[in-house]
Parts: sequence; C-alpha cells; structure tokens
Amino acid sequence: MDDNLSDWIGKSQSVVDLFDPGRSNALNAALEKKPLLLIGEPLPALYHWLYFWTVTPPSGLGADGHPAKGGFLPPISLPRRMWAGGRLRFVEPLILGTTVTRTSTILNITAKSGKNGDLVFVTVEHRLSCDGRDAIIEEQDIVYREAATENPALPKSAAPSSDVPPDAPFCEFIMPNSILLFRYSALTMNSHRIHYDQHYAQQQEAYPALVVQGPLQATLLADFATRKLGKPLSHFEYRGQSPAFEGLPLYVCGEEQDGAAAFWTEQGGARSMVAQAS
Repeated sequence: MDDNLSDWIGKSQSVVDLFDPGRSNALNAALEKKPLLLIGEPLPALYHWLYFWTVTPPSGLGADGHPAKGGFLPPISLPRRMWAGGRLRFVEPLILGTTVTRTSTILNITAKSGKNGDLVFVTVEHRLSCDGRDAIIEEQDIVYREAATENPALPKSAAPSSDVPPDAPFCEFIMPNSILLFRYSALTMNSHRIHYDQHYAQQQEAYPALVVQGPLQATLLADFATRKLGKPLSHFEYRGQSPAFEGLPLYVCGEEQDGAAAFWTEQGGARSMVAQAS
C-alpha cells in the first residue's frame, strides 16, 4: 500500500442533519410500504442512509458519477469503487424529527491482490448520535477495484436468466426495476451511474444491466429480519457476494442458524448479499 494512504487512517469529519420523515416516507412509497411514518416515531433500520447527503456539483464528479477522489476518502488510484459490506450496532432508536450528528473516521486501509486483480479496502466508522448519546455505531467497507477488462464490443457477461424461487424457510421478493433503482439513488444522493445509466453500466463497467444498489439490498434484508425476529435489531452484518440486476425478481430470504438468524438476497440461483441479524 502507498505509504501516503496510511496517512489518511484516523481522519475524521462530522456532519449534522434533520431526520425529516419525508425522505423515509418516500422510500416507503417506492417499496409499497404503509402507513406513513410520523415525527416522533423511530426510524426504520438502515433508513439513516437516506440522510447526510453529500451534494457535489457536477464539476466535482468523476466519470463514474461518484464524487471525485480526495476529500474525506483517500485518493486511491483504482477506478472502480463500491460498497462491499458493513457491520452495525443499534444502541438506541433514532427518532424522526430530531437532529442527528454523524461522526465518520477512517479506521483502516488494506491493499490486496487476488484473481480479480488489485483491490484496496477502506473501512470507515460512522457514529450517529443524538443529544450526545450514540444511537448507531457502524463500520462500512468500501472496495476499490481495477477497471473492467471485458471488451465493450463483445457481449457482456450474462445476467441471471431464470426465475426459480429459492428453497428457503422464509422468502419474499420484489421486482428491482429501473424506477426503483432511480428513486433509491435519488433518495441517497448516490450518482454512481451503474444504477441508472444502462449504457455506462454496460460499456464502461461491463455489467449486463443496471445494478441493484447494495445498500438497498441491505435495507430490504434489515426490514425482513426485523419482521421475522419480531423486535428491533441490536446487531446487523452484511456482505455483498455477487451483483443483482434489474429485470428479474430479487428474493429476500432467511433461516434460523444455530440459534441465530441468517438472511440473504438471491437472484437467478445466485446469492447477491448475505447478512446476519440479532
């Protein structure tokens, strides 16, 4: 790893936002969920990702739609970046209508090399607090990767072509169409083009179709886990395994596992994201 990158470990910043129920209700509407959330009610699990927008002018964006490198995150030279996974501890509820502070700190930067080329993992801690008390302690893993190697003139790697419901004790599905992906990107101020620009997704990053956001899948899993466990979550851990795409049902599944609960999303027989909840 570049010695200069290690200088970014420990870097910290704080931002403040008002948790207006409007954004949470907009996501509920996109997911066909009712009733409306009101001021004074607890924020659903992982809906805090709808807040703390980083609004970057177009001149400050990279070719992929992400904010240009540098700023808070280190200027890693690898061109592709994505949200790989994370871990959350829910200490106390966040209440809609309150002002929340998020303090972010870079915990670690690790370079690796494998069959998919060079990778750099950046782990960021986010502490969300209200009135000086921690409510959520989160670690987020971001992975930086080499450019896609497929020739844009050649057919892209195939998207899932079958729709076979998984054999899972608990299972439901949603249809991740382009409207849902656009709405979630807008609600999280995520301008990564693989989620709404099909030409870019296919020609530049060699995906067969628009990619379902990892945070959206994690949010679906956290909601499913909350309903199946019958109480608010205390811990939630998730990790992306393979991309999911628009155009086929995305199954949200779960099962009990040695006294705990395991959850995952699945499309075309392949698991896209796996999670554990308690």
